[in-house]
Amino acid sequence: MAQADDKKYPLNLPDTPFPMRGNLPKREPGWIREWDEKKIVERILDARRDAKKFILHDGPPYANGAIHLGHAVNKILKDMIVKEKTLEGFCAPYVPGWDCHGMPIEVQIEKQHGKNLPVDKMQSLARAYAMEQSKLQLADFKRLGVLGLWDNPYRTMRYDTEAAEIRALRLIMEKGYVYRGLKPVNWCFDCQSALAEAEVEYKDKESPMLDVAFALTDEDHERVEKIFGVKIEKPCSIVIWTTTPWTIPANQALNMHPELEYALVDCGDRYLILGKDLTEDCLKRYGMTGKVAATAMGAEFEGVRFKHPLYDMHEGYRRYSPVYLADYVEATSGTGIVHSAPAYGVDDFVSCKKHGMTNDQILNPVMGDGTYAEWLPFFAGMNIWQANPKILDTLRVAGALLSSGKMTHSYMHCWRHKTPLIYRATAQWFVRMDAPDEDTKSVLGLPSSEKTLREAALEGVKATKFFPEWGINRLYAMIENRPDWCISRQRNWGVPLPFFLSKSTGELHPDTLEIMKKVEKLVAEGGIEAWAKVKPEDLLGDEAKDYVKSTDILDVWFDSGTTHYTVLRGSHKDILSWPADLYLEGSDQHRGWFHSSLLTGTMLDGRPPYNQLLTHGFCVDEKGEKMSKSKGNIVRPQEISDKFGAEILRLWVASTDYSGELRLGPTILNRVVESYRRIRNTLRFLLANTSDFDYSKEAVALDDMLELDRWAVAYAEDFQKRVLAEYKDYRFHNVVTLLQTFASTDLGSFYLDVLKDRLYTTAPKSLARRSAQTALYLITKMLLRLIAPILSFTAEEAFKVFSPNKAETIFVETFEHLPEVGGDKDLLDKWTQIRAVRADVQKAIEDERASGTIGSSLQTTGEIAAPAGLYEVLESLGDELRFVMIMSEVKLVKAEGNEVKITVRPSEEKKCERCWHYVPGVGSNAEHPTLCPRCVSNLFGAGEKRLFA
Repeated sequence: MAQADDKKYPLNLPDTPFPMRGNLPKREPGWIREWDEKKIVERILDARRDAKKFILHDGPPYANGAIHLGHAVNKILKDMIVKEKTLEGFCAPYVPGWDCHGMPIEVQIEKQHGKNLPVDKMQSLARAYAMEQSKLQLADFKRLGVLGLWDNPYRTMRYDTEAAEIRALRLIMEKGYVYRGLKPVNWCFDCQSALAEAEVEYKDKESPMLDVAFALTDEDHERVEKIFGVKIEKPCSIVIWTTTPWTIPANQALNMHPELEYALVDCGDRYLILGKDLTEDCLKRYGMTGKVAATAMGAEFEGVRFKHPLYDMHEGYRRYSPVYLADYVEATSGTGIVHSAPAYGVDDFVSCKKHGMTNDQILNPVMGDGTYAEWLPFFAGMNIWQANPKILDTLRVAGALLSSGKMTHSYMHCWRHKTPLIYRATAQWFVRMDAPDEDTKSVLGLPSSEKTLREAALEGVKATKFFPEWGINRLYAMIENRPDWCISRQRNWGVPLPFFLSKSTGELHPDTLEIMKKVEKLVAEGGIEAWAKVKPEDLLGDEAKDYVKSTDILDVWFDSGTTHYTVLRGSHKDILSWPADLYLEGSDQHRGWFHSSLLTGTMLDGRPPYNQLLTHGFCVDEKGEKMSKSKGNIVRPQEISDKFGAEILRLWVASTDYSGELRLGPTILNRVVESYRRIRNTLRFLLANTSDFDYSKEAVALDDMLELDRWAVAYAEDFQKRVLAEYKDYRFHNVVTLLQTFASTDLGSFYLDVLKDRLYTTAPKSLARRSAQTALYLITKMLLRLIAPILSFTAEEAFKVFSPNKAETIFVETFEHLPEVGGDKDLLDKWTQIRAVRADVQKAIEDERASGTIGSSLQTTGEIAAPAGLYEVLESLGDELRFVMIMSEVKLVKAEGNEVKITVRPSEEKKCERCWHYVPGVGSNAEHPTLCPRCVSNLFGAGEKRLFA
């Protein structure tokens, strides 16, 4: 026991090895080392080996570059859930993973070692690079306090995982979902490959805009006269508006809407055909005047042919552009007529194919690097973006350019290179979303499931639980509207499409499925490098001369999208299970990992590989602006850990509503630090005041506890239920709010504040003190478990002080209900009323302190006038009401009205030097002239009796 100032009158002042200052940056790495050395994760899993599993499947970050704040948010959220589920009693193994294939790593190898390396050599270097990068990220993730099987993660480049991915592809092909076709896909000139939808981002781009005239053919002149019902004796052209002049050389058709009205406009020296409602704007744009000579509906123009605008400039453009009717044509801007280059637009492609155009007839002059093919007149070898001005000049010379200008609009860009993309028709491998037609028939001709992939996937979306709930609408809309999935890429660092194609027909080898099984074994033993080394004769024998080996690889979204098969039921099947209970990623993964996993899961198993999806937002600065190097507002998780401790980062993540943007900056960080201090100080008080208490021997039975302590137990159990309910729905910011309120208001400002006198001044082993310690012990035990998922380092540190003889980690423990308090509802209601009065009393005391008449609240005496019902509640505490109000004396009277009236004034009594109360009788004991009678009894006599507070 610590001593009072004069050393004669001891107080039960608290003491604990749990320090006030966390010194987190220096101490956290030590705890991480200790977790590793003691194999804490293995101990946790061993303790839960017979429990029901909860599987949070890790969406793999890409193994390239240092982790950023978004990575930290993601991993901390996952860690909090896994730890909470573990404390709930589940076996919740967390297997971290990495996405290891893909172009960014391939580009790094090209930068470091040059291009045109042998494929297997490049793949081997890429494998080593991805391993190095994932190990660097692993260290940073561990530094965040994330517990997982770091010694046994999954990497998509594991040989067995690569082989399993080929097997997944084979199973999907057996079900008839895969076909090969020519279709416009998102194409990046820098990647020189098709891109997935998730690899496309939109930002503003300045583009040329132009109106181009297509002259009416002589053969269809008379037909157009009949359509409009007028004689056309001047040159007549139809006009299109576009922002992609580079597509004009590849024009093969025109589109008009069947239900739009079109005008024949007499412009003096010529006729123009325009959308009727757009005529006035068009003529103004062309600097022309004209009048509408006649109108007709778009449906009348089906098949009418016009000349390519460069028809007379070169024989290479001497072709006609027929009108096809299409519902996607709009009359809100442009001319109401759309030019169609089927190789460079999805709608154009579908329209032309629908009208009988074959793949061989589709013109595709743009090469993979963005230059025009050598056979294209005027523009051969030019980059398409650089060719735009020359195309305009050539159209002007041809007399086909009616207007030109520039506009800024949202345009698709490569998410890696930040450069503009185009749609480009290439022969690719696709997963079919809808019922097959001639162009999307399975390459193997095998039957597919009764439902289309789109239908089955949409049912899967409906069956999934979303956090936040709006996620369902987003994913549903994306599946509902997405095109067929292009799963092939023209790169080297990735899992191959292990195919052999006939040199004469382009068809797959008839034994493709059996060949794939052989390749699976090769890759399982030697990785994808084994396929790179394979020669056709190795697998085809004498047939090799008739076949060419495919060099395409699978879209990396297929890699991560099949981890439910390759990891949950593959490399880590003994640890994990399928389906996963939860997938958790950033909101961009509705079109990424959530999306690809849903499609592959639906194809393989007829359902999503997850039961729940949780989405978090992106990190921005305190002003809500995107973090960027140029703005200097980037917050790096490594810097926060080094300066404040990872615990502060964890508390920030937990206290932020992740369903929207997560804001962070110096001001917010300082607030989080202050919140942490309050929670830590509360824990320190609890630990200090239970340091001389052995619950197994000295606990007071619930019925024998003081009323306020029984209230505390009942209130704490009710509080725990509220916290666990928020945990269940992953509302961590609500958990933090509840914890902060409980620590600072319910405990710090009320219960612990009231308790100090009893803890410090009553006899050490008295019922009054042991009753308080019993309640504090139960609350501490509960609180440590509740904060452990969020403040893991702090909970672990405190747990060792609180339970030195128990297990080496709090994470083998479980949440426990506190003892049931009889009549708890009435008790809670009673003390709710008392606390309300106490708040008013505290305010009155603060007002008195502000006026300078008193120093501490114990220097006061006062009167509470309470209406009848409240009077009985307060009166039930007897003289102990003063301990609740922390006043030296409280007089209670009945109020005449319904209002509570409080008066406070300085006490005129002497101050007891031990308990600091101003009470009668101080000095009445000659041996102890500075003590009050209560302290004399507590130190030297039978001790005071407390019943309530």
